[in-house]
Amino acid sequence: MIDDGQRAIVVDPGEPGPVFAALDERRLALAGILVTHHHADHVGGVDALRSRLDGPVYGPAGERVPQPCEGLAEGDAVEVMGLRFTVLDVPGHTAGHIAFFNAEGAGAPMVFCGDTLFSAGCGKLFEGTPAQMHESLTKLAALPDDTRVCCGHEYTLSNLKFAQAVEPDNAEVAAHVARCAALRADGKPTLPSPIGRERRINPFLRCGEPAVIAAARSHGATGGGGADVLAAIRTWKNEFR
Repeated sequence: MIDDGQRAIVVDPGEPGPVFAALDERRLALAGILVTHHHADHVGGVDALRSRLDGPVYGPAGERVPQPCEGLAEGDAVEVMGLRFTVLDVPGHTAGHIAFFNAEGAGAPMVFCGDTLFSAGCGKLFEGTPAQMHESLTKLAALPDDTRVCCGHEYTLSNLKFAQAVEPDNAEVAAHVARCAALRADGKPTLPSPIGRERRINPFLRCGEPAVIAAARSHGATGGGGADVLAAIRTWKNEFR
Protein backbone atom coordinates (compact mmCIF):
# COMPACT_ATOMS: atom_id res chain seq x y z
CA MET A 1 0.00 0.00 0.00
CA ILE A 2 1.09 3.54 -0.82
CA ASP A 3 -0.78 6.39 0.84
CA ASP A 4 -0.58 10.15 1.02
CA GLY A 5 -2.51 10.48 4.27
CA GLN A 6 -5.87 10.65 2.52
CA ARG A 7 -5.85 8.15 -0.33
CA ALA A 8 -4.13 4.84 -1.00
CA ILE A 9 -3.02 2.60 -3.84
CA VAL A 10 -2.95 -1.14 -3.16
CA VAL A 11 -0.72 -3.52 -5.09
CA ASP A 12 -1.58 -7.20 -5.58
CA PRO A 13 -4.23 -7.58 -2.85
CA GLY A 14 -4.36 -11.32 -2.26
CA GLU A 15 -6.87 -10.89 0.57
CA PRO A 16 -9.30 -8.03 1.23
CA GLY A 17 -9.30 -8.17 5.04
CA PRO A 18 -5.88 -6.64 5.76
CA VAL A 19 -6.56 -3.92 3.18
CA PHE A 20 -9.93 -2.99 4.72
CA ALA A 21 -8.27 -2.90 8.14
CA ALA A 22 -5.47 -0.62 6.96
CA LEU A 23 -7.88 1.70 5.15
CA ASP A 24 -10.08 1.96 8.24
CA GLU A 25 -7.20 2.42 10.68
CA ARG A 26 -5.65 5.21 8.62
CA ARG A 27 -8.97 6.63 7.37
CA LEU A 28 -7.94 6.33 3.75
CA ALA A 29 -9.92 6.22 0.51
CA LEU A 30 -8.90 3.55 -1.99
CA ALA A 31 -7.79 5.36 -5.13
CA GLY A 32 -6.52 2.47 -7.24
CA ILE A 33 -5.40 -1.14 -7.44
CA LEU A 34 -2.33 -2.35 -9.33
CA VAL A 35 -2.07 -6.02 -10.32
CA THR A 36 1.15 -7.63 -11.58
CA HIS A 37 -0.11 -11.13 -12.51
CA HIS A 38 -3.06 -13.46 -12.29
CA HIS A 39 -2.21 -15.77 -9.38
CA ALA A 40 -4.85 -15.93 -6.66
CA ASP A 41 -2.52 -14.74 -3.91
CA HIS A 42 -2.19 -11.48 -5.85
CA VAL A 43 -5.75 -10.92 -7.07
CA GLY A 44 -7.92 -12.73 -4.52
CA GLY A 45 -9.00 -9.52 -2.80
CA VAL A 46 -9.70 -7.39 -5.86
CA ASP A 47 -13.42 -8.00 -6.26
CA ALA A 48 -14.24 -7.52 -2.57
CA LEU A 49 -12.28 -4.25 -2.52
CA ARG A 50 -14.36 -2.76 -5.34
CA SER A 51 -16.94 -1.73 -2.71
CA ARG A 52 -14.39 0.80 -1.43
CA LEU A 53 -12.65 1.60 -4.70
CA ASP A 54 -12.86 5.10 -6.15
CA GLY A 55 -10.53 4.65 -9.09
CA PRO A 56 -9.17 2.13 -11.59
CA VAL A 57 -7.88 -1.41 -11.45
CA TYR A 58 -4.80 -1.81 -13.64
CA GLY A 59 -3.33 -5.20 -14.57
CA PRO A 60 -1.64 -7.24 -17.28
CA ALA A 61 -3.32 -7.14 -20.67
CA GLY A 62 -2.20 -10.68 -21.45
CA GLU A 63 -3.61 -12.48 -18.41
CA ARG A 64 -7.04 -13.37 -17.02
CA VAL A 65 -7.50 -11.16 -13.98
CA PRO A 66 -10.69 -10.01 -12.23
CA GLN A 67 -12.70 -7.70 -14.47
CA PRO A 68 -13.23 -4.86 -15.08
CA CYS A 69 -9.53 -4.13 -15.29
CA GLU A 70 -7.61 -1.86 -17.63
CA GLY A 71 -5.06 -4.07 -19.36
CA LEU A 72 -1.51 -2.79 -19.67
CA ALA A 73 1.69 -3.81 -21.43
CA GLU A 74 5.21 -2.48 -21.82
CA GLY A 75 5.28 1.11 -22.99
CA ASP A 76 2.06 2.03 -21.22
CA ALA A 77 2.06 4.54 -18.39
CA VAL A 78 -0.64 5.33 -15.86
CA GLU A 79 -1.06 7.96 -13.19
CA VAL A 80 -2.75 7.24 -9.87
CA MET A 81 -2.78 9.58 -6.88
CA GLY A 82 -0.29 11.84 -8.63
CA LEU A 83 2.22 9.02 -9.12
CA ARG A 84 3.23 8.04 -12.64
CA PHE A 85 3.92 4.35 -13.22
CA THR A 86 5.53 3.03 -16.37
CA VAL A 87 4.82 -0.59 -17.25
CA LEU A 88 7.44 -3.25 -17.96
CA ASP A 89 6.72 -6.67 -19.45
CA VAL A 90 8.49 -9.18 -17.20
CA PRO A 91 7.31 -12.70 -18.18
CA GLY A 92 8.80 -15.85 -16.73
CA HIS A 93 6.88 -16.58 -13.54
CA THR A 94 3.70 -16.17 -15.58
CA ALA A 95 3.33 -15.55 -19.30
CA GLY A 96 1.93 -12.02 -19.08
CA HIS A 97 3.50 -10.74 -15.86
CA ILE A 98 4.06 -6.97 -15.68
CA ALA A 99 5.86 -4.63 -13.30
CA PHE A 100 5.06 -1.03 -12.34
CA PHE A 101 8.01 1.39 -12.11
CA ASN A 102 7.79 4.81 -10.53
CA ALA A 103 10.85 6.93 -11.17
CA GLU A 104 10.38 9.43 -8.36
CA GLY A 105 8.16 8.06 -5.61
CA ALA A 106 8.61 9.20 -2.04
CA GLY A 107 12.30 10.01 -2.05
CA ALA A 108 13.53 7.20 -4.33
CA PRO A 109 12.33 5.18 -7.33
CA MET A 110 10.31 2.03 -6.70
CA VAL A 111 9.27 -0.99 -8.72
CA PHE A 112 6.38 -3.32 -7.95
CA CYS A 113 7.62 -6.53 -9.55
CA GLY A 114 5.24 -9.15 -8.15
CA ASP A 115 6.83 -12.59 -8.23
CA THR A 116 9.35 -12.05 -11.03
CA LEU A 117 12.13 -10.70 -8.82
CA PHE A 118 12.50 -11.33 -5.09
CA SER A 119 15.24 -10.08 -2.84
CA ALA A 120 18.11 -12.51 -3.44
CA GLY A 121 15.89 -14.66 -5.68
CA CYS A 122 13.35 -14.93 -8.48
CA GLY A 123 10.00 -16.60 -9.02
CA LYS A 124 9.47 -20.14 -10.21
CA LEU A 125 9.01 -20.61 -13.95
CA PHE A 126 5.38 -21.69 -13.96
CA GLU A 127 4.53 -20.43 -17.45
CA GLY A 128 7.61 -18.85 -18.97
CA THR A 129 11.02 -19.98 -20.17
CA PRO A 130 14.49 -19.43 -18.71
CA ALA A 131 15.25 -17.09 -21.60
CA GLN A 132 12.17 -14.99 -20.81
CA MET A 133 13.01 -14.85 -17.12
CA HIS A 134 16.62 -13.92 -17.84
CA GLU A 135 15.49 -11.10 -20.11
CA SER A 136 12.97 -9.89 -17.53
CA LEU A 137 15.52 -9.90 -14.71
CA THR A 138 18.07 -8.13 -16.91
CA LYS A 139 15.47 -5.43 -17.54
CA LEU A 140 14.78 -5.00 -13.82
CA ALA A 141 18.49 -5.04 -12.98
CA ALA A 142 19.00 -2.08 -15.33
CA LEU A 143 16.82 0.18 -13.16
CA PRO A 144 18.62 2.88 -11.13
CA ASP A 145 20.67 1.67 -8.15
CA ASP A 146 18.37 3.25 -5.57
CA THR A 147 15.18 1.70 -7.01
CA ARG A 148 13.31 0.02 -4.17
CA VAL A 149 12.34 -3.54 -5.09
CA CYS A 150 8.81 -4.05 -3.74
CA CYS A 151 8.19 -7.72 -4.42
CA GLY A 152 5.36 -10.08 -3.63
CA HIS A 153 6.77 -12.21 -0.80
CA GLU A 154 9.11 -12.14 2.19
CA TYR A 155 11.40 -14.95 1.07
CA THR A 156 14.69 -13.14 1.67
CA LEU A 157 16.33 -15.33 4.31
CA SER A 158 15.63 -18.58 2.48
CA ASN A 159 16.79 -17.00 -0.77
CA LEU A 160 20.01 -15.83 0.89
CA LYS A 161 20.69 -19.37 2.11
CA PHE A 162 20.61 -20.48 -1.51
CA ALA A 163 22.68 -17.48 -2.64
CA GLN A 164 25.40 -18.58 -0.18
CA ALA A 165 25.36 -22.05 -1.72
CA VAL A 166 25.84 -20.54 -5.17
CA GLU A 167 28.49 -18.02 -4.13
CA PRO A 168 29.98 -19.10 -0.78
CA ASP A 169 32.73 -16.49 -1.05
CA ASN A 170 30.39 -13.53 -1.65
CA ALA A 171 31.00 -11.34 1.41
CA GLU A 172 28.05 -9.07 0.54
CA VAL A 173 25.69 -12.04 0.81
CA ALA A 174 27.09 -13.03 4.21
CA ALA A 175 26.74 -9.47 5.53
CA HIS A 176 23.17 -9.23 4.28
CA VAL A 177 22.24 -12.52 5.96
CA ALA A 178 23.21 -10.98 9.29
CA ARG A 179 21.24 -7.79 8.58
CA CYS A 180 18.12 -9.65 7.49
CA ALA A 181 18.23 -12.12 10.38
CA ALA A 182 18.28 -9.20 12.80
CA LEU A 183 15.35 -7.53 11.05
CA ARG A 184 13.24 -10.67 11.08
CA ALA A 185 14.08 -11.32 14.73
CA ASP A 186 12.59 -7.89 15.47
CA GLY A 187 9.48 -8.70 13.42
CA LYS A 188 10.49 -6.28 10.66
CA PRO A 189 10.47 -6.90 6.90
CA THR A 190 13.64 -7.15 4.86
CA LEU A 191 11.91 -5.28 2.04
CA PRO A 192 12.07 -3.15 0.02
CA SER A 193 15.61 -3.78 -1.14
CA PRO A 194 17.54 -1.47 -3.49
CA ILE A 195 18.29 -2.87 -6.92
CA GLY A 196 21.95 -1.89 -6.56
CA ARG A 197 22.26 -4.31 -3.65
CA GLU A 198 20.34 -6.99 -5.52
CA ARG A 199 22.89 -6.89 -8.33
CA ARG A 200 25.54 -7.75 -5.73
CA ILE A 201 23.72 -10.49 -3.79
CA ASN A 202 21.10 -12.05 -6.07
CA PRO A 203 22.47 -15.03 -8.02
CA PHE A 204 19.69 -14.71 -10.61
CA LEU A 205 20.96 -11.22 -11.47
CA ARG A 206 24.56 -12.48 -11.53
CA CYS A 207 24.36 -15.11 -14.26
CA GLY A 208 27.41 -13.61 -15.98
CA GLU A 209 29.66 -13.87 -12.92
CA PRO A 210 32.33 -16.58 -13.12
CA ALA A 211 31.42 -18.06 -9.72
CA VAL A 212 27.75 -18.32 -10.66
CA ILE A 213 28.57 -19.82 -14.04
CA ALA A 214 30.81 -22.40 -12.35
CA ALA A 215 28.08 -23.28 -9.84
CA ALA A 216 25.55 -23.62 -12.64
CA ARG A 217 27.84 -25.94 -14.59
CA SER A 218 28.21 -28.13 -11.52
CA HIS A 219 24.41 -28.39 -11.51
CA GLY A 220 23.78 -29.29 -15.11
CA ALA A 221 24.38 -26.17 -17.20
CA THR A 222 25.96 -27.09 -20.51
CA GLY A 223 26.55 -23.55 -21.71
CA GLY A 224 27.68 -20.26 -20.25
CA GLY A 225 24.89 -18.08 -21.57
CA GLY A 226 22.67 -16.22 -19.15
CA ALA A 227 19.54 -18.25 -19.88
CA ASP A 228 21.47 -21.53 -19.53
CA VAL A 229 22.93 -20.45 -16.21
CA LEU A 230 19.58 -19.25 -14.94
CA ALA A 231 17.87 -22.49 -15.96
CA ALA A 232 20.40 -24.56 -14.04
CA ILE A 233 20.35 -22.53 -10.84
CA ARG A 234 16.55 -22.17 -10.93
CA THR A 235 16.20 -25.96 -11.17
CA TRP A 236 18.73 -26.32 -8.33
CA LYS A 237 16.78 -23.79 -6.25
CA ASN A 238 13.53 -25.73 -6.80
CA GLU A 239 15.11 -28.70 -5.01
CA PHE A 240 17.23 -26.77 -2.48
CA ARG A 241 16.50 -27.16 1.22
